[in-house]
Amino acid sequence: MRTRRLTASIAVGLAAVALAGCRTSPSVAAYVGDEQVTVAELQAAVDDRLADPAIAEAVGGQGTDYTRQVLTLLVREEVYAAAARQHDVEVTDAELDAFIEQALAGQDASALYAQAATQGYSAEDVRESARQQLLRRELGAATGDAAALDEAALRARYEEVRGSLEQLQLGYFVVPDQATADAALAQLTADPASYPAVAAQHPGDNTLPQLQPTTASEVSGPLAEGIAAAPAGTGFTQTLPQVPGVVVVFVGSRTTPTFEQVRPQLESEAASGIEEAGAAVVQEVSDDLSTKVNPRYGVLEDDVVQEADGGVVDLLEDTTGDTAGDTTAPAGG
Repeated sequence: MRTRRLTASIAVGLAAVALAGCRTSPSVAAYVGDEQVTVAELQAAVDDRLADPAIAEAVGGQGTDYTRQVLTLLVREEVYAAAARQHDVEVTDAELDAFIEQALAGQDASALYAQAATQGYSAEDVRESARQQLLRRELGAATGDAAALDEAALRARYEEVRGSLEQLQLGYFVVPDQATADAALAQLTADPASYPAVAAQHPGDNTLPQLQPTTASEVSGPLAEGIAAAPAGTGFTQTLPQVPGVVVVFVGSRTTPTFEQVRPQLESEAASGIEEAGAAVVQEVSDDLSTKVNPRYGVLEDDVVQEADGGVVDLLEDTTGDTAGDTTAPAGG
C-alpha cells in the first residue's frame, strides 16, 4: 500500500512539473492564444527601435523597462490580429493612410513621429496604433453599433445638441449706477460696433474690452438666463450682490453652425462610441486567448507588461541555459 501511495505521489509531482513547464519556453517571450512572440522577435523589435538615435536617447538605451514596453506592443498587436480574424474585419493600408492624413489635418507627419520617438515609439508604432483604432471601429460596427454613423442618426444628434452649439459674441462691463447702465445699453443697441469704445469708458476687472466669442453651452452663472433670452444686438442690465454697481451685458450676434459644419464633430463623437464597443470586443478576445508572458519578462496587467513583484531581472540574459521546469512547451500546453 505504501509503495502504491509513493508511486501515486511521484506521478502527481511529475504532472505538476509538466504543467509548470507548459507555455514557459525560454525561447518564447509571450504566448497569445496559439501565437507566440519569441525572444528573437522581441530582441529584433527592440534593436530596430533603438536604431533610431532619437528613441535610443529618449529611453536611455536597452533596458528592462523599454523591453517590457516593446513586448506590450507586440502582444497587443497579436491580440488585435486575433480579434480581426475572429470577426472577419480588416483595415487596408489605403484606409490607414487616409485616416492618418485626416487626423493630421494638414500637419507634418514627421513632427508627429518625432514626438512619438521621445516616448520610445517608432513611426510604425504610431501607424499600428492608428490601425488598431480603426479596427476598434470595425469591430464595434460588427456588433451592430454602426447605425450611430448613419445620416439619420447624425441629424437626430444634431437636433439634440444644436442649442448648445449656438455661438455668441458677448460683452459685459460694470457701471456705477442704473442711469449710466441704461444710457450705455441704449448706445450699444443703437450702434453695436461702438462696444469697444463704450467698454473702454468703464475699465476694471469685470470688463470685457471687446466682444468675445463663446458658445451657449459655456455660459453659466447668474447672467446665463438673461444672456439666453437676449436677441442678437440687444442686452440687459443686472445687479449682482457681489459686484458693486450695475452690470451691462450685450449680445452682439448669435449664430448656429449648420449640420454640415459640425458633421465632422458629430461623426467623431459617434465613432468614439463605436470604438468603445470595439474595445469591449477586443477585451473579450484577449480574455479568451489566455495570454501568458514569460515570467522572466514580467506579468501582463491591464494590457501592459509590467515588472513582476520579484524584482528586476535581466531580460536579455542567455536563454540557452537549463532552468528547472523551464523546458520547451508542448503544443497546446
